[in-house]
Amino acid sequence: MACLPELSEIREAQQLLARYFPPTPLAKAPSLAGQNSEVYLKIETALPTGSFKPRGAMYALAKTLQRQKITEVIASSTGNHGAATAFAARTLGVPATIFLPEGPNPVKRKRIEDLGAKIVCQGSVDLAAASQAAKEYSQRPGVYFLNDATDPDHPAGPATIAVEILEQLPDLDAVYVPMGDTALIRSVGAAIKQLGSKAKVIGVQAERAPSYVLSWRAGKPIPTDTCDTCADGLATRLPEAANVAAIREVVDDVVLVSEEQMLDAIRHLFVREHVLAEAAGAAATAAFLANPRLGKVALVVTGANISDELRQRAGIAH
Repeated sequence: MACLPELSEIREAQQLLARYFPPTPLAKAPSLAGQNSEVYLKIETALPTGSFKPRGAMYALAKTLQRQKITEVIASSTGNHGAATAFAARTLGVPATIFLPEGPNPVKRKRIEDLGAKIVCQGSVDLAAASQAAKEYSQRPGVYFLNDATDPDHPAGPATIAVEILEQLPDLDAVYVPMGDTALIRSVGAAIKQLGSKAKVIGVQAERAPSYVLSWRAGKPIPTDTCDTCADGLATRLPEAANVAAIREVVDDVVLVSEEQMLDAIRHLFVREHVLAEAAGAAATAAFLANPRLGKVALVVTGANISDELRQRAGIAH
């Protein structure tokens, strides 16, 4: 059952995570600013595995280890959550197995391998088959399935992103957040609201993987037949009802971005701001570029684990 984190949990997560990595940069983006706007990039790519995901994985695994004995932690992932789980497992001394879809992003797969986790590839390009395989494997004694879409401890970790933004930018007007399985936006939205900020929380999803945008608009889960997008971190097609209810509570607006808009945003971030982002990591920037907003705006750059093939499509060199 998904949940929105309480402020006390978020503060606890902030203290715990400070043992493992510092706050990520909040950098001004002059190339995105207008006459009446200031734009900042929250650069989550500075974290150990090149994405925001270690925040949730470290906190969830640490909390679970306090409560019970774990012989193995597992995760299903398109890559970044898998790497984060592998990082948390290695850091906290637990064996890890990561279930990936067939043909995963090779950069993300290598990160997971380098962190010492076992890899199982299952199913097609989306996560459905890999998640089912992980669910079945998790029935074994001592196995903890760290599911970032449904784990009750997990949301407090990524919620610390909002705390860090508001500590540096208390008069924030809006934050754009990429939206895949909603673990990130639920957390950021909950923190923004509980900290008393008036900032609008705007979710961004790929046009070719619109399940949660459709669900937010309809007020109920709307699955899609496919989620074939270059933004593998946004590739969800089977929304959880509890997650839909949660984002309806804390997300103020949702927008869709095209494949071309994300490729343009990857190129813009790299050339103009010297920030490397994968497609999901550039989604918030893509949404802002398509429809700039006045005021003080933060764009969450969630990940930098971009494949060589996508680099070529975006026209950026190594």
